[in-house]
Amino acid sequence: MSRKIKLIWDFRGEAAAKTAEHHTIHLNEYLDNEKIILEKTGFEVINEMHAIAYIVVEEKDMIQFRDALKPHRGEVFEPKKQ
Repeated sequence: MSRKIKLIWDFRGEAAAKTAEHHTIHLNEYLDNEKIILEKTGFEVINEMHAIAYIVVEEKDMIQFRDALKPHRGEVFEPKKQ
């Protein structure tokens, strides 16, 4: 099984949650325009002053997405266990 990488955009301040949510719209528009299907995009509120938008990509495709979308950081994606 191939590793997956979570590419992350950080937003801070009072409007962080709304900004991250809006950035997710742009990420999905990019994927639609490029006809790319990914299993996971979204946003998370870390706290009232920090939120993130993210996409999860295959490790082999990470550089392509990194160069095109310029995320702030990335990490190995580990699905939450239920």
